[in-house]
Amino acid sequence: MQDKLIRPIDSLIATYAESHLNPTNEIIHFICVPAIVFTVMGLLWSLHPLAAAFLSALSLLYYLRLSPPMALGMALMSAAMLFVLTMLPQQQIWKMSLAIFVIAWIGQFIGHKIEGKKPSFFDDLRFLMIGPLFVLGFLYRRFNIRY
Repeated sequence: MQDKLIRPIDSLIATYAESHLNPTNEIIHFICVPAIVFTVMGLLWSLHPLAAAFLSALSLLYYLRLSPPMALGMALMSAAMLFVLTMLPQQQIWKMSLAIFVIAWIGQFIGHKIEGKKPSFFDDLRFLMIGPLFVLGFLYRRFNIRY
């Protein structure tokens, strides 16, 4: 009998999930991870809107290699975030982004203190990119979408 090959996306999400088992930490991550993604885009947008779009496109290439369905979800999320940035007062985006970025990271570290485990990205920086997929994967499973 031949074992099924484990896809890199499944392995990465499973490894990430190992340090996100506490329900409180999960909730914190479901709020803070998208907030961090949005604020990174906002900080780049403050430099130049194309910088945010470029980072988005680059990250989507990485996600596409891991899982086309996840890349589609991330593309929709990125498009929504970029759209929201077009609606905000341009001179306020960097201030708002910086404040939310700091608060969201504090939340993340509080979640890991509750969990009793260090953040995954301390072992592998790729997990900074996997966090959003972890959150998206939860939504995909909830709505029975295969990734």
